[in-house]
Amino acid sequence: MARARTARRGGVAVIAALAAASFAVSGAAAAPAHRTTGAADLGPNVVVFDPSMPVAQIQAKANAIADAQVDDEMGTGRWSLLFEPGTYGSAEEPLQIRVGYYTEVAGLGASPSDVVVHGKIETYNRCLGDEANPNCIALNNFWRTLSNLTLEIDGAGQDGCRASANFWAVSQAVSVRRLDVRGGTNFSLMDYCTAGPQYASGGFIADSRFGTVLNGSQQQWLTRNSVIGAWTNGVWNQVFSGVEGAPDETAFPDPPYTTLDRTPVSREKPYLYVDAGGRYQVRVPTAVADSRGISWADGMTPGRSIPLSEFYVAHPGDSVATIDAQLARGKNLLLTPGIYDVDRSIRVNRADTVVLGMGHATLTAVNGATPLVVRDVPGVIVAGVTIDAGAVESPVLLQVGSTQGRHLALGHHKNAALDPITLSDVYFRVGGPHVGKVDTAMRIDADGVLIDHTWVWRADHGVEGFTAGVNGDTDRWNTNTGLTGVVVTGDDVTATGLFVEHFQQRNLVWEGNGGTVVLFQNELPYDPPTQADWTQPDGTLGYPGYTVGADVRTHRLYGGGVYVFNQNNPSIVTASGFSVPTRPGVQLHHVMTVNLGAGTIEHVVNDTGATADTSTVGMPRFVVDYP
Repeated sequence: MARARTARRGGVAVIAALAAASFAVSGAAAAPAHRTTGAADLGPNVVVFDPSMPVAQIQAKANAIADAQVDDEMGTGRWSLLFEPGTYGSAEEPLQIRVGYYTEVAGLGASPSDVVVHGKIETYNRCLGDEANPNCIALNNFWRTLSNLTLEIDGAGQDGCRASANFWAVSQAVSVRRLDVRGGTNFSLMDYCTAGPQYASGGFIADSRFGTVLNGSQQQWLTRNSVIGAWTNGVWNQVFSGVEGAPDETAFPDPPYTTLDRTPVSREKPYLYVDAGGRYQVRVPTAVADSRGISWADGMTPGRSIPLSEFYVAHPGDSVATIDAQLARGKNLLLTPGIYDVDRSIRVNRADTVVLGMGHATLTAVNGATPLVVRDVPGVIVAGVTIDAGAVESPVLLQVGSTQGRHLALGHHKNAALDPITLSDVYFRVGGPHVGKVDTAMRIDADGVLIDHTWVWRADHGVEGFTAGVNGDTDRWNTNTGLTGVVVTGDDVTATGLFVEHFQQRNLVWEGNGGTVVLFQNELPYDPPTQADWTQPDGTLGYPGYTVGADVRTHRLYGGGVYVFNQNNPSIVTASGFSVPTRPGVQLHHVMTVNLGAGTIEHVVNDTGATADTSTVGMPRFVVDYP
């Protein structure tokens, strides 16, 4: 994220805040949430609302959770707020709730129209300063989800500014999916009602329908397979793929729109719903090629439904041995909200297995383990899961396929495009809430994989292991370690929404043929202490944010940005933002670099494109097409 700042809080303060939060939440509702028939034990941090509950009760419960989570960026709370089919709120009494960190808000209908919220579901700026300098921004508003419902926007009872839009002021690791927004009020991706500076750095929308979307200060955004009535402005990197009503790209870079008429490969994220008999099911959408518009225009999203009885419903504290045994028996895996310490790999070996996380369920590596390994078999889906590095270095956090005999030993499949391994809303952290160490965060060594929205983050701020050195962040460079963000060796891999930031060497290395990336966003690390720490063995200054291997014959990128803010040593130089082989089959469309106040990127792609340095702060350097 661009130039994010956060309050630093000690352990005692965090514990006290969590204790207060637990009291506030448990006291918010007068009656237990309604449970449907056949519901498994989803744990204490899943709250299910039904339409018979009073609006005031729902609002109090949801906003108590939001109050506990709104500043708990590095905390352990994880929440799912689920709405059973029906209508909530009215013109006389709209339901207006806020969403904080690690919170999922979702409807339990088979289609978005089955759950209607008359009111607002919002996220505002965080104000990190004091009264004299409020420093209100959305740059740190991460890790929250809104999905599968209809929102009839109503600002009744709010002040004049707040009544003007539904505010969704967010940045990375935030998804909006299967949302139908109605009414004449705008949906705003920035919060313009606080004192400012009101910066935002998101984000992702898929399979949703809107009237007018106010982009505002959003530096980059991907909207995929949706319907929009109007989209206002753009800052640096705005990408639309398979979107009905998307703006035209012919004036690029003013405005900076990149528009694909159709998405090359897409598969919507699985979702939990309640069937007509009141039983929980997980809907698994079908993968499609060359798609456009919403998946639910003609009714239920095409796909298959899996009863919850075919899932192992895991809770924090369950051993990996238990989880692996359940997967080996043929179960799918539902991770209820919380933190899972993983001291050996969870292994997904069976085709078409679904691993679905609720409320940003988080797998944390223990003793250098690789938390999740996916075999190269068709149709595996991992969705809604965050994976954290631990204090002992892991070789990798998510391994898909194998580097050893990947075409033979692990059942390599050639029809991946028909039933691809799919990663949806899978996020990675190296540092932040605790010390994190990894060699490579994510490896994709299988063919035909679909990555549908990921944020791979070596943390630029956090609560432990970030003691400022003489130059600001020297100690972080040696404590919070991650050499490489993402490595892709598989062929025909597609990524829609690939955000990778702050790794100490290469953020992205793409070595497979036939790759397609629709929106790439990267910030180079803030904290290299010296130029020597940020120089390749062959003497090349710095590491590109985006590297395509020299042997790659075909590759396409649509809409990419590499940002530089070397705050620890502003004299540091990076030779290029993108490094690719120069041949007709490797094509970059609409790429840019930008300086955020410190450091230099000499060229955009290889030796092409103008320099981004402190004389051009906030002024992107564009290359429309390369070569």
